Amino acid sequence: MRYHKRVAGFFVENFGCRATQADGAALERQFEERGFERVSTAAQASVVVLNTCTVTAGADQDARAAIRRVQRQNPEAQIVVTGCYAQRAPEEIAALPGVSLVVGNSHKHELAEIALSNPVISFPGTFVSLDALTASGQRPLLACPERSEGTDDQRRFFGDRRPIFVSDIFAHTELLAAPVFDAANERTRPNLKVQDGCDNRCSFCVIPFVRGQSRSLEMDRIVREVNTLVEAGYREVVISGINLGRWGRDLDGSQPSVVGRRRARGVAEDRRPRASDQQLPSLIRAIVSETALEKLRISSVEPMDWSAELIALMASSPRIAKHAHVPMQSGSDAVLRRMHRKYRPWHYREKIDKIRAAMPDAAIGADVMVGFPGETEAEFEATRQMIEDLPFTYLHVFTYSPRPGTPAAKMQSQVPVHVARERNRILRELAAKKKLAFMRGFVGKSVDAITLNVTGSDSEGEFTEALTDNYLKLRLRGHHQANQWQSVAVQDAVSGSLVGSLRTGQ
Repeated sequence: MRYHKRVAGFFVENFGCRATQADGAALERQFEERGFERVSTAAQASVVVLNTCTVTAGADQDARAAIRRVQRQNPEAQIVVTGCYAQRAPEEIAALPGVSLVVGNSHKHELAEIALSNPVISFPGTFVSLDALTASGQRPLLACPERSEGTDDQRRFFGDRRPIFVSDIFAHTELLAAPVFDAANERTRPNLKVQDGCDNRCSFCVIPFVRGQSRSLEMDRIVREVNTLVEAGYREVVISGINLGRWGRDLDGSQPSVVGRRRARGVAEDRRPRASDQQLPSLIRAIVSETALEKLRISSVEPMDWSAELIALMASSPRIAKHAHVPMQSGSDAVLRRMHRKYRPWHYREKIDKIRAAMPDAAIGADVMVGFPGETEAEFEATRQMIEDLPFTYLHVFTYSPRPGTPAAKMQSQVPVHVARERNRILRELAAKKKLAFMRGFVGKSVDAITLNVTGSDSEGEFTEALTDNYLKLRLRGHHQANQWQSVAVQDAVSGSLVGSLRTGQ
């Protein structure tokens, strides 16, 4: 087998959700701030960081396959495994061949320091004493067996098994934050994570136990990050979180800049903090009023957090993308209760109806789970019928996967895999029909779309991929510079994408 020549660099590979992608960007920043080079592939790297997901069994399998792939392609690489899977099952990962280091989410904020301090991992000329890491009491909950040789510090962390740095995630308040850029569209639409963790306890979900309690990035820092992105030329920014709708609830409501700005404008101000000052609508207003960002896109928000204030704010501002993602999971009241979800089907219907009434052309999407333990044909039909009735424009359909340690994994009447897969197929086909009908409604009209860093060609010639304000893919005829908002005349809807040209006069 032919191997690529390695350089003294690092490579971070991310798996899973936007929050994980954002964590990966922060990890890259950690290494770069220490003067190390980011290389373009795992095959070139001295250290490969695998930033894992664990939301399904398939996600765990993907991580294990990646470990095998990296070891095969680059057998000299030191493999560091971090993320949600590392937090949930560190010993399982540490036992895998090729793994040099396991760092859970609890220690991800100091991953580069840990990696560079690890005698197993060698960047030429680099070794940082572990004294600095242990002085603050940041010791791993899961330590390796001692061995007779080595210093006291090394015995504390390094033994015959791989070193593991994992501790109680609920004891940590750190929040990694760095803009993340999709590899294919690195010049457009950065994603900024502003919230992490979750205080909900859905019976199927392991995420609170691997990401910890809900915690928020301070408003001032978010505004600074957005302004930095605007100054760098970005015209759309996506804000995201594990439970974005809970942003600010953990903050004290008395950030000096927020209060100070109001006083500076001559607004009479009660010095006592108000709860509404630290909720998602206040953050959105701050971004709109204190930055020159052309378009703000809001990622997934739970149904109970789609307040009348949030809906009205989104509907009233042309600078906020008309795009609402509202996790649904099930249309059956009984299933939602078994899931420990905090809303009922009629609550959900009411929220979607209000969003559609306020924004007739908005994208409305949802996460839906099939095959939850005990899901009967009647309960599945309730979900299918609710999707049929509601004005969804797209769905993310998932098949239930039992996660160790969750209440749902112990429930009786697990749905057979073939039944769950068939239900998944039914909902995906229904979602595709609804999306196509929504797209066809824009043929002959004009839409605003931001050009992406992707071009292609078809039977009609060259096109540039773009994304509309309301989250529809669009093939814009011709070659166009990325990261430009354009007004497009829509001519057709084919292959899951609108097709159009610049409006006359542009």
